[in-house]
Amino acid sequence: MKNPNGYGTVTKLSGNRRKPWVVKEGKSGKQKPIGYTTTREEGLIMLAKYNNDPWDIETDKITLQELYDLWLEKRAVKLGSSNQSSLKSAYKHCSKLGKVRYNQIKSYQMQDCIDECGKGYSTQGAIKNLWGHLDRFAMELDIISKQCSSLLTSDPIPETTKEIFTDEEVSRLWENQNLEWVDSVLFFLYTGFRISEMIALKTSNVDLKELTMTGGTKTAAGKNRIVPIHSKIQSIVQKHFEQSKSGYLFEYNGKKLNQSQYREFWADIMDKLQMEHTPHECRHTFRSRLDSAGANKVCIDRLMGHKSKGTGERVYTHKNIEELRLNIELITN
Repeated sequence: MKNPNGYGTVTKLSGNRRKPWVVKEGKSGKQKPIGYTTTREEGLIMLAKYNNDPWDIETDKITLQELYDLWLEKRAVKLGSSNQSSLKSAYKHCSKLGKVRYNQIKSYQMQDCIDECGKGYSTQGAIKNLWGHLDRFAMELDIISKQCSSLLTSDPIPETTKEIFTDEEVSRLWENQNLEWVDSVLFFLYTGFRISEMIALKTSNVDLKELTMTGGTKTAAGKNRIVPIHSKIQSIVQKHFEQSKSGYLFEYNGKKLNQSQYREFWADIMDKLQMEHTPHECRHTFRSRLDSAGANKVCIDRLMGHKSKGTGERVYTHKNIEELRLNIELITN
C-alpha cells in the first residue's frame, strides 16, 4: 500500500549492508534520512513513530548537546539502566563541547575528553563507548559521513594481578548493596563462583530450604559442586530467586545475562565505588579469606571446585555438606 504524500519512504539500498533499509522523512523539499533498519517492517515502524512525533534532523546545525538529548530519547532508552547511568556519567566529561556542531567535532577533541577526565580505565572506557554510540546515531541521521570515535583509545583493563578485596572494600560494598548489581559482587565474594558459573546458575539449582546451590563449570571437579549459601548473602539469593522470570538466579530484563553485559555493569560499579578489581579477583578473595580464617584445605578445594587429593570420589553426603557450611561460615565479615 502506497504511503500518503509527505509521509516519507522506506527503500532498500544496494550492496551487502547490515541495515539495508533507509527510512526518509517526506515533509521537507528534499527527503532526509531519519534512520536505517534491518527489515522493511522495522523501517515502517520507525517512519510511523517519526510521523507521530517528528524529531529535528537539521543535520548541518545540530550540536553535540542536541544530538545527545535526541539520543537519550530515541536510543538510550533501549539500553539497561546500569548502562544508561554509566553513559550519562560519561557525558559530563564531554559536555564542554555541548554547543559545538556535531559534524565539526574532531577525533582529537573526543580524545581530549578521555585524556583529561582524570579517571581510571572504567570511566575512560565509558566515555569512549559514549562517543561510539553518538557517532553511530549521527551516521543514521546523516549528520556525519565517518566515525571519528573509531580512532579513540583509552587505558586498557589492568593486567590481572590477583589483588584481593580489602576488608574496607568489602564493608563499602555492604554499605552500598542497594546500588544496582553491587549485590552480585557480594555474591561472588561469598561463593567463589566464576562469572560463567553465576550466569549459568538456575533457580532450580538453588535450594532455599537446605540453603545450598549446585553449580559450577570448567573442570570435572568444579561441575555440579555444592556450595552452601553463606548466611550473609541469604537475603540476596532469596531476593533474586523470587524475582527471577527467566529461571536464572541473576538475569537482565527478564532474560539470561551474558558476560559482555555483566562486564559493563561491573565497570560501572568499580567506577562508582572507586575500586579497581576484576570479577575473578572475587574468587581469589574468597579463597584467601577462607585460608586466613583457618578453613580446612579439602573443604576449600571443594568450594572452589579444585581437585583435591583428600576428596576421593566427589559424593556429597549430609555430613560433608555441613562440614562445607561450617567452613564457609568462618568468613565472618
